[in-house]
Amino acid sequence: MHSSPPSDVWASGTAYEPYVGRWSRRVAREFLGWLALPADSTWLDIGCGTGALSQAILQVAAPRDMTGIDRSADYIAHLLSQNDDRRARFVVGDAQALPVETSTYDAVVSGLALNFIPQPRPAVNEMVRAARAGGVVAAYVWDYAGKMQLMRHFWNAAAALDPAASDLDEGRRFPICRPAPLEELFQQAGLRQVTVQPIDISTDFQDFDDYWRPFLGGQGPAPGYAMSLSEERRAALRDRIRNALPFALDGSIPLVARAWAVRGAKL
Repeated sequence: MHSSPPSDVWASGTAYEPYVGRWSRRVAREFLGWLALPADSTWLDIGCGTGALSQAILQVAAPRDMTGIDRSADYIAHLLSQNDDRRARFVVGDAQALPVETSTYDAVVSGLALNFIPQPRPAVNEMVRAARAGGVVAAYVWDYAGKMQLMRHFWNAAAALDPAASDLDEGRRFPICRPAPLEELFQQAGLRQVTVQPIDISTDFQDFDDYWRPFLGGQGPAPGYAMSLSEERRAALRDRIRNALPFALDGSIPLVARAWAVRGAKL
Protein backbone atom coordinates (compact mmCIF):
# COMPACT_ATOMS: atom_id res chain seq x y z
CA MET A 1 0.00 0.00 0.00
CA HIS A 2 1.04 3.57 -0.61
CA SER A 3 1.22 4.91 2.92
CA SER A 4 1.12 8.69 2.61
CA PRO A 5 0.00 10.99 -0.21
CA PRO A 6 2.91 12.89 -1.75
CA SER A 7 2.58 16.65 -1.92
CA ASP A 8 1.95 18.12 -5.36
CA VAL A 9 5.22 19.53 -6.66
CA TRP A 10 5.23 22.51 -9.03
CA ALA A 11 8.76 23.80 -9.39
CA SER A 12 10.57 22.66 -12.53
CA GLY A 13 9.44 24.28 -15.75
CA THR A 14 11.73 21.93 -17.67
CA ALA A 15 10.02 18.85 -16.19
CA TYR A 16 6.49 20.25 -16.52
CA GLU A 17 6.73 21.02 -20.24
CA PRO A 18 6.83 17.41 -21.58
CA TYR A 19 4.20 16.30 -19.05
CA VAL A 20 1.38 18.81 -19.51
CA GLY A 21 2.94 22.00 -20.86
CA ARG A 22 3.01 20.86 -24.47
CA TRP A 23 -0.68 19.99 -24.40
CA SER A 24 -1.79 23.02 -22.38
CA ARG A 25 -0.37 25.27 -25.09
CA ARG A 26 -2.80 23.76 -27.60
CA VAL A 27 -5.73 24.20 -25.24
CA ALA A 28 -4.69 27.81 -24.57
CA ARG A 29 -5.02 28.76 -28.23
CA GLU A 30 -8.44 27.12 -28.51
CA PHE A 31 -9.53 28.91 -25.34
CA LEU A 32 -8.45 32.31 -26.69
CA GLY A 33 -10.27 31.62 -29.95
CA TRP A 34 -13.41 30.90 -27.94
CA LEU A 35 -13.07 34.13 -25.95
CA ALA A 36 -12.46 36.14 -29.16
CA LEU A 37 -11.56 39.33 -27.30
CA PRO A 38 -10.53 42.47 -29.22
CA ALA A 39 -6.91 43.43 -29.76
CA ASP A 40 -5.29 45.98 -27.45
CA SER A 41 -6.96 44.48 -24.37
CA THR A 42 -5.25 44.29 -20.98
CA TRP A 43 -4.88 40.75 -19.62
CA LEU A 44 -4.20 39.15 -16.23
CA ASP A 45 -3.24 35.46 -16.14
CA ILE A 46 -3.72 33.80 -12.72
CA GLY A 47 -1.64 30.72 -11.93
CA CYS A 48 0.41 31.29 -15.08
CA GLY A 49 2.77 28.38 -14.36
CA THR A 50 5.30 27.91 -17.15
CA GLY A 51 3.41 30.34 -19.36
CA ALA A 52 1.28 28.28 -21.74
CA LEU A 53 -1.64 30.71 -21.61
CA SER A 54 0.49 33.83 -21.14
CA GLN A 55 2.57 33.06 -24.22
CA ALA A 56 -0.54 32.28 -26.26
CA ILE A 57 -2.03 35.63 -25.25
CA LEU A 58 1.12 37.41 -26.42
CA GLN A 59 1.25 35.43 -29.66
CA VAL A 60 -2.38 35.47 -30.83
CA ALA A 61 -4.46 37.96 -28.78
CA ALA A 62 -2.52 41.16 -29.62
CA PRO A 63 -2.74 42.50 -26.05
CA ARG A 64 -1.85 45.99 -24.96
CA ASP A 65 -0.19 44.39 -21.95
CA MET A 66 -0.30 41.09 -20.05
CA THR A 67 0.52 40.27 -16.42
CA GLY A 68 1.12 36.71 -15.23
CA ILE A 69 0.95 35.77 -11.55
CA ASP A 70 1.97 32.47 -9.97
CA ARG A 71 2.79 31.35 -6.42
CA SER A 72 5.87 29.42 -7.62
CA ALA A 73 8.99 31.57 -7.66
CA ASP A 74 10.69 28.85 -9.74
CA TYR A 75 8.04 29.02 -12.45
CA ILE A 76 8.23 32.83 -12.52
CA ALA A 77 12.01 32.63 -12.81
CA HIS A 78 11.60 30.14 -15.67
CA LEU A 79 9.23 32.54 -17.44
CA LEU A 80 11.45 35.56 -16.95
CA SER A 81 14.39 33.65 -18.44
CA GLN A 82 12.32 32.66 -21.48
CA ASN A 83 10.44 35.88 -22.22
CA ASP A 84 11.60 39.29 -23.44
CA ASP A 85 8.26 40.69 -24.67
CA ARG A 86 7.92 44.23 -23.34
CA ARG A 87 4.14 43.87 -23.12
CA ALA A 88 4.52 41.16 -20.45
CA ARG A 89 5.42 41.10 -16.79
CA PHE A 90 5.48 38.13 -14.44
CA VAL A 91 5.27 38.32 -10.65
CA VAL A 92 5.04 35.94 -7.70
CA GLY A 93 1.68 36.25 -5.97
CA ASP A 94 -1.23 34.53 -4.23
CA ALA A 95 -4.35 33.94 -6.31
CA GLN A 96 -6.46 34.38 -3.19
CA ALA A 97 -5.01 37.87 -2.55
CA LEU A 98 -3.92 39.22 -5.91
CA PRO A 99 -1.26 41.98 -5.84
CA VAL A 100 -3.18 44.08 -8.40
CA GLU A 101 -5.46 47.09 -8.38
CA THR A 102 -9.25 46.76 -8.49
CA SER A 103 -11.20 47.08 -11.77
CA THR A 104 -8.10 47.20 -13.96
CA TYR A 105 -8.11 44.45 -16.61
CA ASP A 106 -10.23 43.79 -19.68
CA ALA A 107 -9.67 40.04 -19.30
CA VAL A 108 -8.79 38.06 -16.18
CA VAL A 109 -8.08 34.43 -17.03
CA SER A 110 -6.68 31.24 -15.52
CA GLY A 111 -5.50 28.11 -17.31
CA LEU A 112 -5.39 24.70 -15.60
CA ALA A 113 -4.90 26.25 -12.17
CA LEU A 114 -8.19 26.88 -10.36
CA ASN A 115 -8.40 23.35 -8.95
CA PHE A 116 -4.91 23.62 -7.42
CA ILE A 117 -5.76 26.80 -5.53
CA PRO A 118 -6.67 25.85 -1.93
CA GLN A 119 -9.80 28.04 -1.93
CA PRO A 120 -11.08 28.49 -5.51
CA ARG A 121 -14.07 30.62 -4.47
CA PRO A 122 -11.98 33.49 -3.00
CA ALA A 123 -9.67 33.19 -6.01
CA VAL A 124 -12.55 33.69 -8.45
CA ASN A 125 -13.79 36.60 -6.31
CA GLU A 126 -10.31 38.10 -6.65
CA MET A 127 -10.40 37.58 -10.42
CA VAL A 128 -13.71 39.45 -10.54
CA ARG A 129 -12.28 42.24 -8.41
CA ALA A 130 -9.36 42.68 -10.80
CA ALA A 131 -11.60 42.88 -13.88
CA ARG A 132 -13.00 46.20 -15.03
CA ALA A 133 -16.74 46.70 -15.45
CA GLY A 134 -17.72 44.99 -18.68
CA GLY A 135 -14.60 42.82 -18.54
CA VAL A 136 -14.38 39.07 -19.03
CA VAL A 137 -13.41 36.54 -16.36
CA ALA A 138 -12.64 33.08 -17.72
CA ALA A 139 -10.79 29.86 -16.94
CA TYR A 140 -10.28 26.29 -18.06
CA VAL A 141 -9.44 23.07 -16.22
CA TRP A 142 -8.77 19.51 -17.34
CA ASP A 143 -11.68 17.07 -17.42
CA TYR A 144 -9.82 14.79 -15.02
CA ALA A 145 -12.74 12.45 -14.34
CA GLY A 146 -13.59 12.02 -18.02
CA LYS A 147 -11.71 12.68 -21.24
CA MET A 148 -8.29 13.74 -19.96
CA GLN A 149 -7.19 10.35 -21.22
CA LEU A 150 -3.45 10.44 -20.56
CA MET A 151 -4.15 10.89 -16.84
CA ARG A 152 -7.16 8.54 -16.77
CA HIS A 153 -5.04 5.65 -18.05
CA PHE A 154 -2.46 6.39 -15.37
CA TRP A 155 -4.86 6.56 -12.43
CA ASN A 156 -6.99 3.63 -13.56
CA ALA A 157 -3.88 1.45 -13.57
CA ALA A 158 -2.55 2.92 -10.31
CA ALA A 159 -5.84 2.31 -8.46
CA ALA A 160 -6.04 -1.26 -9.78
CA LEU A 161 -2.62 -1.98 -8.24
CA ASP A 162 -3.05 0.18 -5.12
CA PRO A 163 -6.59 1.13 -4.02
CA ALA A 164 -5.14 3.94 -1.89
CA ALA A 165 -3.97 5.65 -5.09
CA SER A 166 -7.57 6.50 -5.96
CA ASP A 167 -7.49 9.13 -3.21
CA LEU A 168 -4.78 10.96 -5.18
CA ASP A 169 -6.65 10.77 -8.50
CA GLU A 170 -7.39 14.32 -9.74
CA GLY A 171 -10.76 13.06 -10.97
CA ARG A 172 -11.75 12.53 -7.32
CA ARG A 173 -9.70 15.32 -5.74
CA PHE A 174 -11.00 18.16 -7.91
CA PRO A 175 -14.81 18.15 -8.03
CA ILE A 176 -14.92 21.66 -9.55
CA CYS A 177 -13.49 20.24 -12.81
CA ARG A 178 -16.97 19.56 -14.18
CA PRO A 179 -19.47 21.82 -15.99
CA ALA A 180 -22.05 22.30 -13.22
CA PRO A 181 -19.59 23.19 -10.39
CA LEU A 182 -17.69 25.56 -12.70
CA GLU A 183 -20.86 27.32 -13.73
CA GLU A 184 -21.98 27.64 -10.11
CA LEU A 185 -18.56 28.93 -9.03
CA PHE A 186 -18.68 31.77 -11.56
CA GLN A 187 -22.33 32.61 -10.97
CA GLN A 188 -21.83 32.84 -7.21
CA ALA A 189 -18.98 35.30 -7.83
CA GLY A 190 -21.54 37.69 -9.33
CA LEU A 191 -20.68 37.14 -12.98
CA ARG A 192 -23.36 37.26 -15.67
CA GLN A 193 -23.81 35.39 -18.94
CA VAL A 194 -21.83 32.45 -17.55
CA THR A 195 -21.09 29.81 -20.18
CA VAL A 196 -19.24 26.47 -20.00
CA GLN A 197 -17.67 24.92 -23.09
CA PRO A 198 -15.66 21.71 -23.71
CA ILE A 199 -12.33 22.04 -25.50
CA ASP A 200 -10.93 18.81 -26.96
CA ILE A 201 -7.42 18.41 -28.34
CA SER A 202 -5.45 15.45 -29.68
CA THR A 203 -2.60 14.27 -27.48
CA ASP A 204 -0.82 11.81 -29.75
CA PHE A 205 2.31 10.21 -28.34
CA GLN A 206 5.05 8.92 -30.66
CA ASP A 207 5.53 5.76 -28.62
CA PHE A 208 5.24 4.46 -25.07
CA ASP A 209 8.46 6.15 -23.97
CA ASP A 210 7.03 9.50 -25.10
CA TYR A 211 3.99 8.81 -22.90
CA TRP A 212 5.78 7.35 -19.86
CA ARG A 213 8.94 9.45 -19.52
CA PRO A 214 7.13 12.66 -18.41
CA PHE A 215 5.63 10.78 -15.45
CA LEU A 216 9.18 10.40 -14.11
CA GLY A 217 9.65 14.17 -13.78
CA GLY A 218 7.85 14.48 -10.45
CA GLN A 219 5.76 17.53 -11.44
CA GLY A 220 2.14 17.26 -10.33
CA PRO A 221 0.06 14.56 -8.61
CA ALA A 222 0.52 11.64 -11.02
CA PRO A 223 4.28 12.02 -11.54
CA GLY A 224 4.67 12.69 -7.81
CA TYR A 225 2.90 9.41 -7.08
CA ALA A 226 4.95 7.51 -9.66
CA MET A 227 8.21 8.72 -8.20
CA SER A 228 7.10 7.87 -4.64
CA LEU A 229 6.96 4.17 -5.57
CA SER A 230 9.74 1.64 -5.31
CA GLU A 231 11.39 0.73 -8.61
CA GLU A 232 9.62 -2.63 -8.59
CA ARG A 233 6.17 -1.15 -8.04
CA ARG A 234 6.81 1.65 -10.55
CA ALA A 235 7.73 -1.01 -13.12
CA ALA A 236 4.47 -2.87 -12.39
CA LEU A 237 2.51 0.35 -12.89
CA ARG A 238 4.36 1.08 -16.12
CA ASP A 239 3.60 -2.38 -17.51
CA ARG A 240 -0.08 -2.24 -16.57
CA ILE A 241 -0.49 1.15 -18.27
CA ARG A 242 1.34 -0.07 -21.38
CA ASN A 243 -1.02 -3.04 -21.66
CA ALA A 244 -4.09 -0.79 -21.46
CA LEU A 245 -3.09 1.97 -23.91
CA PRO A 246 -4.60 2.03 -27.43
CA PHE A 247 -1.52 1.65 -29.63
CA ALA A 248 -1.80 2.37 -33.34
CA LEU A 249 -0.15 0.08 -35.90
CA ASP A 250 2.89 2.38 -36.12
CA GLY A 251 3.43 2.25 -32.34
CA SER A 252 2.01 5.70 -31.68
CA ILE A 253 -0.66 6.29 -29.01
CA PRO A 254 -3.60 8.46 -30.11
CA LEU A 255 -5.36 10.00 -27.11
CA VAL A 256 -7.71 12.91 -26.45
CA ALA A 257 -7.54 15.55 -23.73
CA ARG A 258 -10.65 17.52 -22.82
CA ALA A 259 -10.70 20.74 -20.85
CA TRP A 260 -13.78 22.50 -19.51
CA ALA A 261 -13.74 26.24 -20.17
CA VAL A 262 -15.93 28.76 -18.34
CA ARG A 263 -16.47 32.47 -18.91
CA GLY A 264 -18.58 35.22 -17.43
CA ALA A 265 -18.99 38.99 -17.71
CA LYS A 266 -18.52 41.49 -14.90
CA LEU A 267 -21.25 44.10 -14.66
